[in-house]
Amino acid sequence: MDVRIQQSVVANLSHRPAPVEVGPFVIGMDPTTTSPHINYATPRPGAAITAADVTALVAAFRAADRKPRLEYVVSCAPDLEALLTAAGFVVEARHTYLLCVPDTLAAPPALDRFGLREPATDPERTALISAQNEAFGGDPVASEADVARLRRTQDAGGVAVMAVTDDGTCAGGGGAVPPTGGVSEVAGIAVRTPYRRQGLAGAITADITRRLFDRETEIAWLEASGEDSWRVYERVGYRPAGERLYIALD
Repeated sequence: MDVRIQQSVVANLSHRPAPVEVGPFVIGMDPTTTSPHINYATPRPGAAITAADVTALVAAFRAADRKPRLEYVVSCAPDLEALLTAAGFVVEARHTYLLCVPDTLAAPPALDRFGLREPATDPERTALISAQNEAFGGDPVASEADVARLRRTQDAGGVAVMAVTDDGTCAGGGGAVPPTGGVSEVAGIAVRTPYRRQGLAGAITADITRRLFDRETEIAWLEASGEDSWRVYERVGYRPAGERLYIALD
């Protein structure tokens, strides 16, 4: 399973607007943003990697004026961390990823105050991104580049879901990247502060996952940022599966 997840990450980064291949690595470059959470690299699973490859990777990031950073499934490149730390990289985080398949997906209780739907217009996409930014403590303003990026994701077969109150307010949402090889990553699950503790995060996660499975995706996966979100995801059918590493060079 680790290999399928890592292969899906490689494919996702390869579909960025300006991907760069450096030996065994793929960098998912996006010229519209300098965010290291979008412009990062990952290794091809099982590839032989040398210190020279790491040096070339850093040079490619520097040439693009981007922060050298990687995310990957640890078991798919077990010797890479030592090479990276020797080159000055510092571990940001280790996360257990969770996955869900159609047989384990559980429907959460119905919501009375909210509707779940995919944003179909740029104003709706703007509302979704703004709610996510606010929930994650960032600038609530959604840029034109952010909206265009979400539109491209949807056009390519990805999923976006927004939770809307009776008066039309976007309370939160999330999404999933276009599936590749029957696998898709669910991410960005966010609920604005006034609407938390009402079951909305679980409902959003389950709805995104159901939409993926309706489109014949075989495996959905995500990462939990803490115990609360871990419990939310487990309640709708996600189960722990493997470890991913986040590591960067300042």
